[in-house]
Amino acid sequence: MDQIRAEQAELPKNKRYKIGDLLIHMKLAKATYHDERKRIANQDDKYREVKQEILRICEQGKVRGRLTYGYRRVQARLDRLGIHLAGTTIRRLMAKLGVQVELYNRHRNGKYSSYHGRVGRVADNVLQQHFNSRKPYQVIHTDVTQVRLANRQWAYVSAMTDEASKEVLAFQISSHPNQTLITNTLNELLEHLPDDAQPIIHSDQGWHYQLEYYTQKLKDHHFIQSMSRKGNCHDNAPIESFFHLYKTELLQGLPPCNNITELTKLSLTYIEHFNNERISLKTKGMTPVDYRNHALAA
Repeated sequence: MDQIRAEQAELPKNKRYKIGDLLIHMKLAKATYHDERKRIANQDDKYREVKQEILRICEQGKVRGRLTYGYRRVQARLDRLGIHLAGTTIRRLMAKLGVQVELYNRHRNGKYSSYHGRVGRVADNVLQQHFNSRKPYQVIHTDVTQVRLANRQWAYVSAMTDEASKEVLAFQISSHPNQTLITNTLNELLEHLPDDAQPIIHSDQGWHYQLEYYTQKLKDHHFIQSMSRKGNCHDNAPIESFFHLYKTELLQGLPPCNNITELTKLSLTYIEHFNNERISLKTKGMTPVDYRNHALAA
């Protein structure tokens, strides 16, 4: 009936039918029609406050003005507020509000390969794809990826993430994938680790991680070094997952950054959002920092 009313509104006034005439034609009682309209209106009112919360949650999940929260993460946030709704209901409300995610798994930044053969010490694969750490600072993943700039040059991103909390503990960008980049990343990690932490540091077999300057620094701090098998990205899936989110949520579909400075500024803002505001189902609907604090206090 609402569709008919909309179609009628587009017609000239002298060609429009009255609602009463339409109801007679449809053999629908006027009382039934008005009861149904009232029911629909009341149903919308029923979710008025919920819709406001959904809008607020989705706004918090925006990155560079784009929506990144799907209905599952919205549902997790609502659950923590004591609002328990079925996923289908949340999806329907999000569709009505126009806050559905429109990010796709496509980005133009190529996969960086730092494997140059055996140039130093190759550590054993301690983890063997058992990514089941639940306590922060026990297992840390690291890798390097690349991002294309507007001038067609590459920027190289080195990061370290905590397996349990998903928190980004170190994040560095450089125009060269060299020793300085890796050293700066490791130094930043040391600033964020508790003094008594002795984590497993897991990487691929990139040349950076085989050389003595790196392996010796891990030994000096009593860290355990672990490496993926050659050419097996699944062995270091947690950091690969982070880089995928970083590129998809921050960079995909938008013009490339003009230079390292611009990329660094945007990236550090994203890392702040990722650690302190972005919730994940993998961390029980908490942000990485909230999960870390909760886990350490338990």
